[in-house]
Amino acid sequence: MKKLLSFLFVLIVSIGLLVGCGSGDSGDNEASNKAKDEETNTEQIEETGQGDFPVTLTDAIDKEVSLEEKPERIVSLIPSNTEIAFSLGLDEEVVGVSDHDNYPEAVQEKEKIGGMELNIEKIIGLKPDLVLAHASSAHNAEAGLQQLRDAGISVFVVADAQNVDQTYESIQQIGEITGTTEKAEEIVGNMKDEFAKLEEKAKTISEEDRKSVFFEVSPAPEIFTAGKNTFFNNLLQIIHAENAAKEQDGWVQIDPESIVKLNPDVIVTTYGHYEENAEESVLSRDGWDSVTAIKNEAVYDIHSDLISRPGPRLVEGAKELAKVVYPDVFAE
Repeated sequence: MKKLLSFLFVLIVSIGLLVGCGSGDSGDNEASNKAKDEETNTEQIEETGQGDFPVTLTDAIDKEVSLEEKPERIVSLIPSNTEIAFSLGLDEEVVGVSDHDNYPEAVQEKEKIGGMELNIEKIIGLKPDLVLAHASSAHNAEAGLQQLRDAGISVFVVADAQNVDQTYESIQQIGEITGTTEKAEEIVGNMKDEFAKLEEKAKTISEEDRKSVFFEVSPAPEIFTAGKNTFFNNLLQIIHAENAAKEQDGWVQIDPESIVKLNPDVIVTTYGHYEENAEESVLSRDGWDSVTAIKNEAVYDIHSDLISRPGPRLVEGAKELAKVVYPDVFAE
């Protein structure tokens, strides 16, 4: 707010000087014209968002990032940042995205700047005002990110959100660094409203009716699951379901025998978009006949991007998850 007021003060003083030098009207007309000019410019600042700049923020690796003006060319190094940027209305500003970006469809028209290995020369060639990096890969890409800084490009490292609340913070920070704070607040507000509706419905589920859910994030023979401190676990908490692998921390490999012992009520696979017949392969596994989810044919696939990618689509993922776990409660 202080920066905004300072900016307005300088602008108003400048306008006053110009009006004073160029006008031959009386004092009253001069004051009237000055007031109109001030009002017009204040409205323009509010409409364009330019009043938010200059801005200085501390990113996820404790580096201060300063921007004098709203960025007009942005490169995003990870799909979650890209999804957030597009949801903020920065379609035109985003000029480069990672090889792994797949949503929204418009990302296919953007320049690709690499995947695990960044094409630093290409990023520099795109002449971005801002590069949105991510804490999950910042350490491995440290040398490349420093090259970008040395080339005079602002690099902002977004935190590695591991739950819904941290996702709100990421959206708000990207909104602040890109001059789209109002849109960011709108998105976060809508997400909170939608999650609140899910939680309200979930209150009708009694302790006796709570179901246990096992997430299978990679297929046999190397089965991985999501334990506590993951988005999957957070979404289960919201819909009042229990994580069958709640004793595990993060993303872990687990053997088939242990899964049978966990005896989940529901199994959710998250790889059907690249592994055909994901649900059928789980249902037909040898030795799993005693598992409740198998007996009830409660095996479902949900696209991993919806429930693991920190961004606005987490709401959509939570709704899909709720429907397969508690179809009677969350059916529309």
